[in-house]
Amino acid sequence: MSKDMMPGFELYQPDSVDGAVDLLGRYGGEAWALAGGNDSLDWFKDRVKRPQYVVDLSGLDELRGIREMDDGGIEIGAMTSLTEIESSALIQERYSVLADATRRVASPQIRNASTIGGNVCQDTRCWYYRYGVDCYRAGGNECYADTPEGQNREHCLWGADRCIAVSPSDMAPALVALDARMVVRDADGDREIAAEEFFIGPDIDIERMTVLEPGDVLTAIRIPADWAGARFYFEKVADRNTWDFPLVNIAAAMFVEDDTVQSIRIVAGAVQCIPRRLTAVEQAVTGQPKNEATAAVAGQTAVRGATPFNFNHFKIPLLQNLVTRAIRDA
Repeated sequence: MSKDMMPGFELYQPDSVDGAVDLLGRYGGEAWALAGGNDSLDWFKDRVKRPQYVVDLSGLDELRGIREMDDGGIEIGAMTSLTEIESSALIQERYSVLADATRRVASPQIRNASTIGGNVCQDTRCWYYRYGVDCYRAGGNECYADTPEGQNREHCLWGADRCIAVSPSDMAPALVALDARMVVRDADGDREIAAEEFFIGPDIDIERMTVLEPGDVLTAIRIPADWAGARFYFEKVADRNTWDFPLVNIAAAMFVEDDTVQSIRIVAGAVQCIPRRLTAVEQAVTGQPKNEATAAVAGQTAVRGATPFNFNHFKIPLLQNLVTRAIRDA
């Protein structure tokens, strides 16, 4: 629960990415990588997370900036602020879905401090877990949201496996829709991981939401040129327009020729522990006319197999409507 003072820790401020990797690898599970700090400092102040060593990445300029790549894509440093991404002319021109998603994160003040790496790596907002309850995700033996009395209004429709919490990131669905690649560095060097595989559910590891392990640093996100200039759509529904997490969000990228959908990627957020790529919708609309009838079929297809809990049934028609609008209005 909320406390007056966070517990003490040793603070390190490395001057290179390799130095940060070395520190995080050396201290393992007792270390914490600090990006913008909006999520991390909440954990520390509530005394739910008590790292012994905090590695501050804010001094690493090589992790900042938006750069064009030789293949026509772009690379975004993991410590690039959300404000810079939102206002980037390059991103607005080629990948407007990412700018639109960034614009819906929290408030302008928070976007000034927050980073893209921090946004995609933030932990779930399930209040039982965040407030220190000994649930499955925290190492216990019960999911308190998945009980007859549990408050599960913001929880999942798919992918429940002991834990039913969802990813809170607004940017994650847009990155999966753009087929982005996450660049991760450890002691052995860099490796690239598809954004779709970067996020993991409780069936793989109930105590993590990404593939990052102790000693790993997310250094950059690369967006290929494949979807540059496509038709895009992003929409987020939340209880408040600012400073709130999604109830459901949707990101879509598609190419249309002669009013026919030639190719599409569409991804929903806050309905599963990971960004949910709607492959059945993609298959249903590819090769079909971009019209109201196709949009309606897409919406119906999107919610097949959804399994709601006591208080989140509303997410099913909400997701259906968002998908319908995405196909119709992209």
